[in-house]
Amino acid sequence: MAVPKSKVSKARRNKRRANWKLTAPQLVRCNCGALRMPHRICPACGEYNGRSYAKVEANAEVE
Repeated sequence: MAVPKSKVSKARRNKRRANWKLTAPQLVRCNCGALRMPHRICPACGEYNGRSYAKVEANAEVE
């Protein structure tokens, strides 16, 4: 069974546990003006890299 050779201080332990937080997703502007995540099809117009990939209904709302 693994047994630690020495005590890990509270500061050292807490530094290790401090990096679990989530980060906010990065957003970029599409050519249509809507915000979208990078390297993904735009939910408003259905385009990616200048090409149309998906049909989007006219009344679809973008968050």
